[in-house]
Amino acid sequence: MKKSDLSEFEIQDQEFKLRIKRDVPGRAAAPAPAAAPVAAAPVAAAPAALAADPNMKVITSPMVGTYYATPSPDSPNFVAVGSPVKADSVVCIIEAMKVMNEIQSELSGTIVECLVASGTSVEFGQPLFRVKVG
Repeated sequence: MKKSDLSEFEIQDQEFKLRIKRDVPGRAAAPAPAAAPVAAAPVAAAPAALAADPNMKVITSPMVGTYYATPSPDSPNFVAVGSPVKADSVVCIIEAMKVMNEIQSELSGTIVECLVASGTSVEFGQPLFRVKVG
């Protein structure tokens, strides 16, 4: 990683996920100001909403990348507000290192809110959707 000037690497397939992160002095501070405003509002709002309704759950991003709501530019969204989802339902794509990763719901319920706009950069753990379960 040092030789290639990489600070983070993630690879995932259906049965395996590997994430390697290397601390690089001085590098972590530079991108943070640009990413913080995007992630701060949804992350702060999600816990308050969850506390109000125990049947409300959040689908979060399993990786850093670019969020896409559709499989291609001329296709409809994978899900929208009111869409029923099952644990294996694909809810979006996150592009990471030129690889399109289909993200599954991992919850059964109904989409209540989409928290990210298509084409937006997302962080690991960032809330993507609110889902009413049960």
